[in-house]
Amino acid sequence: MNPGPRPSSFDTARVTAYAIGIAGTFLIAALLVLAMRHYAQPAPVGANRVEERYKFLQEQRAADAKAVNEYDWQDKDKGIVRLPVQRAAELTLQEWKDPAAARSNLISRVEKATAAPPKPPEQPNKYE
Repeated sequence: MNPGPRPSSFDTARVTAYAIGIAGTFLIAALLVLAMRHYAQPAPVGANRVEERYKFLQEQRAADAKAVNEYDWQDKDKGIVRLPVQRAAELTLQEWKDPAAARSNLISRVEKATAAPPKPPEQPNKYE
């Protein structure tokens, strides 16, 4: 006598369905990624954009070279001057031969450079 099909914990049809579902989900995700890469691609850089960026780079380098190699006013009202790097290094070496004086001078210059401007005079109350 054959009792019929035996119930099994391993159902081949159910496992196959899950495997197909998972593979389908990954396939859909891959297609979405490819579609987004296609639509999100930036436009190719044209020759005019390259020239524009090169011109900006040259202007920026010229401004940087000027800031590093020339004297200029940083803040004329406070008396702060921008020095060339080489000259600033020479002055620093010369000044720091006496560390105590250099430290006090540095502190006074920082206080002068970061001092808040004076308050504007208060307007008198028109009802007084």
